[in-house]
Amino acid sequence: MALNYIWIGFFVIAFVIALIKLIFFGDIQVFNEIMGAIFDRAKLGFELSLGLTGVLALWMGIMKIGERGGVVKVLTRMVSPFFSKLFPEIPKDHPAMGSMMMNLSANMLGLDNAATPLGLEAMKDLQEINPKKDTASNAQIMFLVLNTSGMTLIPVSILALRASAGAIQPTDVFIPILIATFISTLVGLVVTSLVQRIKLLQPIILAYLIGFTAVIVGLIYYFSTLNPEQLHMISGLIANSLLFSIIITFILAGVIKKVNIYDAFIDGAKDGFKVAVNIIPYLVAMLVAIGAFTASGAMDMLIGGIEHLVSLTGMDTRFVEGLPTAFMKPLSGGGARALMVESWGENGSLVNSFVGRLTSVLQGSTETTFYVLAVYFGSVKIKNTRNAVLLGLIADIAGIIAAIYISYFFFG
Repeated sequence: MALNYIWIGFFVIAFVIALIKLIFFGDIQVFNEIMGAIFDRAKLGFELSLGLTGVLALWMGIMKIGERGGVVKVLTRMVSPFFSKLFPEIPKDHPAMGSMMMNLSANMLGLDNAATPLGLEAMKDLQEINPKKDTASNAQIMFLVLNTSGMTLIPVSILALRASAGAIQPTDVFIPILIATFISTLVGLVVTSLVQRIKLLQPIILAYLIGFTAVIVGLIYYFSTLNPEQLHMISGLIANSLLFSIIITFILAGVIKKVNIYDAFIDGAKDGFKVAVNIIPYLVAMLVAIGAFTASGAMDMLIGGIEHLVSLTGMDTRFVEGLPTAFMKPLSGGGARALMVESWGENGSLVNSFVGRLTSVLQGSTETTFYVLAVYFGSVKIKNTRNAVLLGLIADIAGIIAAIYISYFFFG
């Protein structure tokens, strides 16, 4: 129901603002712009789904090999003590445990193309044990919140874009992103646990959380000792070598188990194609609503209003220039990336400015909540998302606020 009201809300707000601009300001182009954006986003939704088809076929094929080769079962056992407390409704050693672990690991490494099909596989596994097939289960909501909070250890794409834009130190946003995204994930985990009445003060959960926090602190310390060139090189090496190692490990495990590797891959790839087709209507629906909302000028009005309110308090208003990226990120990853690059100025002239660094941190602090909702829930035909949107947005807001404060701390 939440997505239903949000979808309607985008269109209603866009229509009201368009009427005001037409009647009171004589803007005769506003409806043309909105309809143009709607058609463009409908086309984009199909193209995105089409683009995902190959990636989905690849990774769901690899996952099928890992499943038949027993690797997913091993991963399940590794995370089972922690996930069994965090996802109490999932049976012990269920494949969903391994699928979720793979997805979250890919997200942490900044491997967007790999993370999506792995997340869809996890959502499909969770749907198998969901008693109400059209309604999101607690486990699916918890998984989605952890996914959309965007925990990223190595933001490869952001560092690469900053380097290509001529940043003096492309990696100077690395540690701020790591801290902001960790806070976003932690807040999402805590809030969702409170809503679902999951007791976090259990020895196993605390042990995993403390251990993970120690790993984050260790990574921050290690990467802070590297120069920008080393950081960029090592982060990319870690991400891509781990990704290829996963593929080789799955294939070798299949060989050891005497699995027909080719047939297993084909079976998984077929599933990936079916998922890509199922995604199209859900993704198009969300993108056209977002397109109408932004084309109407609603986003510009929202940013202008916030800047006015902030200026009345006497606070520094520099962070407001970065808010378009923050507000766009939950709606569209590509749109947020474009706004981030736009904030860097022509030919990257502002990439080293406070706003240029802030938008980089904001881009890496959260995930595309509405995109993930549309794609993940759409892939298993869930219509009632319950409180998933609210919990996901709380994690997003925490990440945005953390990104702003951390950027002031690091960059003044």
